[in-house]
Amino acid sequence: MFAALSSNVILAKARTMYGRRLKEADYSELLKCRSVGEVAGYLKNHTVYGKACAGIAESEVHRGELESRLKQKLMDDYASLCKYEAQVDKTFSRSFIQHDEIQLLLDTVMRLNAKNPVKEDHYFPPYLLHGSQLNLNALVRAKNVEDLKNVIQGTPYEELMGPFLEDENAQIDYTELENVLYRYHYSGLMRTISKHFFGNAKKQLLSIYQSKLDLSNYVRIVRMKIQYGTDVETAKKALLPTGTFSKETLEKMLQGNTEEEIQSVLEHMELGRKALRVRHVYLDEIPDRMNYELCRHYIDFSIYPAVVLISYIFLSQTEISNIVTIIEGKRYGLEAEEIKKLLILEGLNFNKVGQTTQKRA
Repeated sequence: MFAALSSNVILAKARTMYGRRLKEADYSELLKCRSVGEVAGYLKNHTVYGKACAGIAESEVHRGELESRLKQKLMDDYASLCKYEAQVDKTFSRSFIQHDEIQLLLDTVMRLNAKNPVKEDHYFPPYLLHGSQLNLNALVRAKNVEDLKNVIQGTPYEELMGPFLEDENAQIDYTELENVLYRYHYSGLMRTISKHFFGNAKKQLLSIYQSKLDLSNYVRIVRMKIQYGTDVETAKKALLPTGTFSKETLEKMLQGNTEEEIQSVLEHMELGRKALRVRHVYLDEIPDRMNYELCRHYIDFSIYPAVVLISYIFLSQTEISNIVTIIEGKRYGLEAEEIKKLLILEGLNFNKVGQTTQKRA
């Protein structure tokens, strides 16, 4: 009886929290903002992000700090929901932190390769600062490979990254390292879901991640084969753990010599047919827009607390990503209508049948 009560509470609470998301009118106002400070001011005074942005110095705030504050709000929401769903907390908490750790490691590698100076202004959200296996302050201040080795010592990253850091004077192979780290992340996540969840809840949770992995692999194959002109073996190394695509399907895609040939393989799958109707400017948007649509469906119709909770997290991450896109768009001088095309918004992710997608490489 207690379990049923907890399930009902988490379903109602997650849906109520999602109801407080940014609406079309909010996005219209945000698109009118001229700076990060104005975006922060609007979020603080007119949206559910008010508490997260409280005390922020609008004239001094930079994108990194604002994004960190919004992500902290998301993790606070997650912790609040997990009070009713301990299994989800146990399964996913580490994966969210690990994803952020990997991004920080890759940012550091990119900075070291480019020999860029250390930035002094870093703001880490408390959930990451307290939950990470890494000394984050030491990581972002690493000046060379030796410093980086010291930061990852004794963590799972030591074994994963070790082969890339053997020659301290050579450029670190960023692309291959990125593949290794994300393969490790997603393989572990899929194993954990398979181990801890059962029945339709497991099926729906896997579908959220598998569809994203499948379409990410499609995008990677097109990028590697068509845009970068790599051979099959090189493209194969860039693939993430497979979702539902079989080895034979991926092999057929890898053998394609044009984008149309690769698409023709995708068209033979239900997920692929939907994906090819996704409205996008850049190819990379396809997995995220499909993921948004799937989570929008589950947050309304799934009866499983874990699925609704994870859907809420993904949808909120999309909202934060939209805010960052607006800030970056303003930074690069894009018009509001151009920025809006890049946002993932309700009702704007699919073309009508027969309609052509405007896209760039």
